Amino acid sequence: MTLLSLDITAQAGGFDLAARVQAELSGVTALFGPSGAGKSTLLRAIAGFEPVQGRIVFDGQVWQDGAQSLPPHRRGVGMVFQDTRLFPHLSVAGNLRYAARRAQGAIHQDDVISALDLGPLLARRPGGLSGGERQRVAIGRALLAQPRLMLMDEPLAALDAARKAQILPLIARLPQVFGIPVIHVTHSIEEVTQIADRLIAMQDGRIVASGPLAETFARLDLGAGGSRFEGGVILRGRVSGGDARYHLTRLQVAGHELIMPEAGLHAGDEVQLRIRARDVMLATVRPEGLSAQNVLPCRITEIVSEAETAFAEVFLDVDGQVLRARVTRAAVDQMGLAVGGQVFAVLKAISFDRRLAA
Repeated sequence: MTLLSLDITAQAGGFDLAARVQAELSGVTALFGPSGAGKSTLLRAIAGFEPVQGRIVFDGQVWQDGAQSLPPHRRGVGMVFQDTRLFPHLSVAGNLRYAARRAQGAIHQDDVISALDLGPLLARRPGGLSGGERQRVAIGRALLAQPRLMLMDEPLAALDAARKAQILPLIARLPQVFGIPVIHVTHSIEEVTQIADRLIAMQDGRIVASGPLAETFARLDLGAGGSRFEGGVILRGRVSGGDARYHLTRLQVAGHELIMPEAGLHAGDEVQLRIRARDVMLATVRPEGLSAQNVLPCRITEIVSEAETAFAEVFLDVDGQVLRARVTRAAVDQMGLAVGGQVFAVLKAISFDRRLAA
């Protein structure tokens, strides 16, 4: 596990950045938040492209401390931008050779070409490539610079859904194939749930949450202190089968079966289910005769009341996974809900993302 330590501030025009975090980087870390939160500014600061005050330490090496700051080329980061920044006068092979000549290390050109399926593109120039193909080349060039850390600044923002679906699995596999942690900037929940192992959330120039994906996402909007993040959780599950008659998919989640409309999944596929807190109802006895058929037995671990509103957030343990329900404070009192109590969670709606990690 690699540790990134940040305690930095910066001012750019009317925007203030004040980021403090001790983040364990393992696999893909999503740097997530709404537009204007400061994600790209923070990424450039980590890379050394953005002047900031404070301290940055990566894997025990001080990149910045007070007035001393390592230049970008000495930090060992690979940057992938939205606009790719490939050399237009060079072929794909030429772009890759340029990076390989500048840095000698353990990552070999043939391995990169194979992992990113760049072989058919080598003789072509960037101007003749699709957006997805250019991003694959940009990722390959960044890898051949032999980075210790990959930084990706919304590389998929300009791509359509089909091309995103081609690139996301490649990004998810990078840490496993090349042994390099990735920080991936995005404001897309779908990207987060498909490829991220860990999450750093930003709002208004500040880091408001950091940690493993499921537990951090579950508390995200409470930590942000507002409604910019839609409250909900991520549950991990696996497809157990289907029901052809009713066009349903069956899932196993924390030892319990859930069903959802048929979604082109296969038995054994790992999925991450996104469940909004407002789509969870609670009952003190197992309900019967409901159209909503997904019911999970849970234990209440925390109740957070919002004194200024009618609502409370109820956090639930589902055999080690976190579930969350948004109910009225009146319902909490009338049902006698309390920490440690056993309840049944009725899931009114489920959305899912197929897990893309290798």
